[in-house]
Amino acid sequence: MSDRDETASAVEIRNVVKVYGTGPGAVRALADVSLDIRDNEFFTLLGPSGCGKTTLLRIIAGFEQLTGGRVFLFGDEIEGLPPNRRPVNTVFQHYALFPHMTVAENVAFALRRLKKPEDEVRTRVGEMLELVKMSALAGRRPAQLSGGQQQRVALARALAPHPKVLLLDEPLSALDLKLRHTMRVELKQLQEETGITFIFVTHDQEEALTMSDRIAVMSDGEVQQVGKAEDIYERPINRFVADFIGETNFLGVTVESILGNRATCKMADGFAIECDAVGAPPPGAAAHVSVRPEKMTLAAPGDGGPACRVKRLVYLGTDTHYKVALADGAEVTVRVQNAHETSISFRPGDAAMLRFDAGAAKFLVD
Repeated sequence: MSDRDETASAVEIRNVVKVYGTGPGAVRALADVSLDIRDNEFFTLLGPSGCGKTTLLRIIAGFEQLTGGRVFLFGDEIEGLPPNRRPVNTVFQHYALFPHMTVAENVAFALRRLKKPEDEVRTRVGEMLELVKMSALAGRRPAQLSGGQQQRVALARALAPHPKVLLLDEPLSALDLKLRHTMRVELKQLQEETGITFIFVTHDQEEALTMSDRIAVMSDGEVQQVGKAEDIYERPINRFVADFIGETNFLGVTVESILGNRATCKMADGFAIECDAVGAPPPGAAAHVSVRPEKMTLAAPGDGGPACRVKRLVYLGTDTHYKVALADGAEVTVRVQNAHETSISFRPGDAAMLRFDAGAAKFLVD
């Protein structure tokens, strides 16, 4: 583990702009992006395809040139520095291993390009293969490896020259679901063991929530929100973030009153719900609130909650997702954990009552 100052900035991105082309056909990939990525941090750039996250990663690597702005690596401006002179390495989506080389030769490649002494190369290759649990397969070629094994080799090769920052461009997307889950844990463990700053690009929300120290959610070339996984999920600052991170329901309400940090709102059927007042419009205004599916439950019909009717359900083993219709026709999703030895309580067509956890409803900016 590194003993560097974890509060220091590894990468500083200042007002970065990237535009492809000129004139009416120009495409803006990044618009005034600013970020501070800390030393020894697992930082994730998260967003849908085309949001600019890979473009930003390639700018840090030196594969793309800035249209505007500045990029610093540990305090040194790196614009104009070619990729091979930047103390960063990249793990690509398809790994780009050399098919004619063995595992050990692939890992040694960058070290030999740097003209390291051969005894140092052998030692470092051994250390890296042990780190990624590939020592026993050092003599195999990439075609003889599984997808997960190839990814471990790509990681070892990228880490061998002691980069200050490791860039990872959707490296898990080619793996099957079970292996992706395993590699998430291994990637985070690897980052902690090496103490190297990891900057990870993905469109997969679960990957980001599972591994990241902090996440930057991006959309249309802009950073929407930066924060820890819990902050992003529990306190999204706008509708895009709430909708993109996990699943959420958007309910139309009218603000009835605001008292301190709590707002009372009424749904279409007149039922009142309590909301966090942050971001609330004035009393009398129409608004939308966000409620996560797991922060609602279903109960038998009666007083104390808005009436609904179950339209369909999906049994997922650990929990059941109910799609229910409210009195005004709006549909919401309710996720209920399946307790041990209990059966599903509601079936399609059943009448039910919707209950909200305390603090579940939050105002959002559209």
